[in-house]
Amino acid sequence: MSLFVPDFIFDNFYSITPEFLKGNNISAIVSDIDNTLVTYDDEKPTLRVLSWLESLASADIKISFVSNNSHERVRIFNEALGFFAVGKSGKPFKKNVLYAIEYMNVPRENVCMLGDQIFTDVLAGQNAGLKTILVPPIKDKTDILTRSKRVLEKPFLKRYKKKHKNTQFYK
Repeated sequence: MSLFVPDFIFDNFYSITPEFLKGNNISAIVSDIDNTLVTYDDEKPTLRVLSWLESLASADIKISFVSNNSHERVRIFNEALGFFAVGKSGKPFKKNVLYAIEYMNVPRENVCMLGDQIFTDVLAGQNAGLKTILVPPIKDKTDILTRSKRVLEKPFLKRYKKKHKNTQFYK
């Protein structure tokens, strides 16, 4: 399997249920924040994010945040939540993903990485030996770098769709 092909793709984060996670032996999530859970414009978690996080916590699924955004942005987002959170994480490098796993004290085979970008989030998760879940960006940036990355992601999305065409994971 390619390092750039996620294990699962969902239409959005809130479609990822505790039942799905438990059914796939996942008891902890390392999640990106921006464009995965909220837009760059949302400083704090939305009601939908809070509800989803509460459903995970109620099912004893641990959560942490690993973001490439600034420490201050991550601190403000996580302020009322109190989860393990790292800004300026350096994804796709795995160092801070591994810190999150260590903090949650969950075996790697029971952790997944959630994000909206193949070349940062999926690759960081794969580098750390995790299952990976990709969601489309909530509100994508329109700068040339981001648009270029999205074009480069297309072959890996096609590979995922071909592999999962006849399964429940095809989204």
